[in-house]
Formats: sequence, C-alpha cells, structure tokens
Amino acid sequence: MTNQPMAVSSVLAPDYLMNGLSGQYELGPWAQCVYWLRGLNDTYRVQTEMGTYILRVYRQEIGKKEAAYEMELLGQLEELLAGSEASIARPVRKADGTRYSVIAAPEGERIAVLFEYVEGVENRLQDEESCYAFGQSAAQLHLAMDRVRLELPRRELNTEFLVEESLQRIIRHIGKEHPAAVFLREYADALQDRVASAAADGLDWGICHGDMHGNNNAVETGGRYTHFDFEWSAPGWRAYDLAQVRSRKRQSADNKEQLWQALLAGYRSVRSFSEKDEQAVELFVLVRRFWIMSLDVLFVPTQSGALDYGEDWLNEFLEEFRSAGLVQHASHT
Repeated sequence: MTNQPMAVSSVLAPDYLMNGLSGQYELGPWAQCVYWLRGLNDTYRVQTEMGTYILRVYRQEIGKKEAAYEMELLGQLEELLAGSEASIARPVRKADGTRYSVIAAPEGERIAVLFEYVEGVENRLQDEESCYAFGQSAAQLHLAMDRVRLELPRRELNTEFLVEESLQRIIRHIGKEHPAAVFLREYADALQDRVASAAADGLDWGICHGDMHGNNNAVETGGRYTHFDFEWSAPGWRAYDLAQVRSRKRQSADNKEQLWQALLAGYRSVRSFSEKDEQAVELFVLVRRFWIMSLDVLFVPTQSGALDYGEDWLNEFLEEFRSAGLVQHASHT
C-alpha cells in the first residue's frame, strides 16, 4: 500500500455534491445539480427553490490559499464596482459567512464555490461598439482593482511565472535533450530581456484579471459586461491583461486592428493607458502564447493526455515563435 492518490482528476457525481453542499447554504433544498462543463475546473448548474446557480469545483491544484485570495478579491470588487457598468459573478456566502468549501475527492481535497447565475450572452467582440464597451468594462475592472487592498500571499504575473516556469514545464515535457530545447531557452531569454527593458521604462502594474481574453470569461447584457473566472488573478502588468484580448483568434484579420483600436478607445475613455503600455501589448501577446503552450503541457497528465501534444503540436509553436524574430539564429529543429 502507498499513500499515492488513486486518481489525478475525477468528475464528482452531482448527487455527492448535492448531499455534501446543499446544507451549507441558506438556499433551500437543491432540486437539481447537473454536470455542465468540463474545463480546467468542473462546472455544475444548480437549481434550488431560490433560483439558479453555478457550482465550480476547482481542480486539485487550487488549494485553500488560492481560494481565499480569489474570494477576498471578489468580495472587495463586488463593493467597488457597485454602480459601474462592469460587474462580477458573485460567490454566494454560506450559512457560516464563508465563500468556499473543501470537499473530498479521489485525488485529494478540492475547493467548491457556488456562484450566482449570470444571464447574458458571450459577445464575440466582432464589432466596434462591442469592443468599445468591453474596453470600458476592462478599464472599470482595473480601476476597481487599483483600490483593492489585499494582504494575502499571491504569486505575481511576472516573467518568472509567465516565462521561466513555463519554459521549465515545456522542457520537462519534450525532454531536455530534444533539439528544440536550445531554441526554446533562447526564445524565453529574449522574451524576459524585452519585458525587463519595457518594464524599466515604466509600465502600469496592479492586480490583473489574468485571463481576460473576452471569450468565455465574460457575458454581456445590454452593453454591460459581467466578468468571471478570476482564478488567474494576481498582480501583473495591465498590458498583459489587454494582450489577452489583443491575441483573440475569433476576429477576422480584415478588421482586427480596427476592433483593437475601438477597444483601446473604450478603455481610455475610463482609465489612462500610456503609449508605452500600448507598445508593450504586442510583446505580451508573445509572452501569453508562450504561457499558453505551457498550459497545454500542464494538463497533459490530468486531463488531455499526451497523444495530441507531440511533434506536430511542438512544431506549430516553434514556427510561431520563430516568426516573431526574437532569436536571430534559430536554426535548431
């Protein structure tokens, strides 16, 4: 017998969650709990006599420390955004006043949070009006985050986290003797050098959403956006936050620049965003893509499996990174 867990990632049965969690909230009996979405975390749709809610069961790597930071951030944002055009999906307080639960799973303890259900649609940001409104909402979110006061520990969205740790994860996946490892090391070094140079000139730094790509992390109702998925929130460069929207692939290349300028105009109608910050966005698009590559690797053992993350997957990223022109002698295969 060993102390190793029997699973690395499980899907918890809805009845198990209903029995374990319903009594912790003052929402009456839970009539239904439906497994709703498989993502980095597991999402369930809960129906009670008080209404509809979304239950998020976080992956096992998200522990009490991470949950406490996110819940405290959301609690402060709820108050700071009152009356603005931006809002957040609010976590529901339990009967004891806390906002998250710890539940047993085959792989170990997991965090569960019940959120209010948000009506709205996923706006794909295909027109200038939508982009302008999203830019305003992002700026209002950053304005509120400027006023948040958190004493809880949190890793930062710096180059150590976004680039260096990403590189180490990728190298572990492909093997340090892989011919591409040398180029990836050079590329990561070039990214870090350029970010350090840009940051030295002064870039806006503060709490970021961390995953503000504008796809499935915000819904829109009548031009008003509600933001959710704050698990990556942490102090970082605001240009990195906006770079996530800049790198969207769901917009047509024909008007992508026009839509981006509309988003920037909306942002600047609420909050300043310097020319230096704007110039740094393209750099952070590259940083974001490097981090996304490492995110693929992160979930190979627990969710996606290794089959689709071999040489074809690697070569697509290598071609993309080489085209950035940061490494001049990229002859490595």
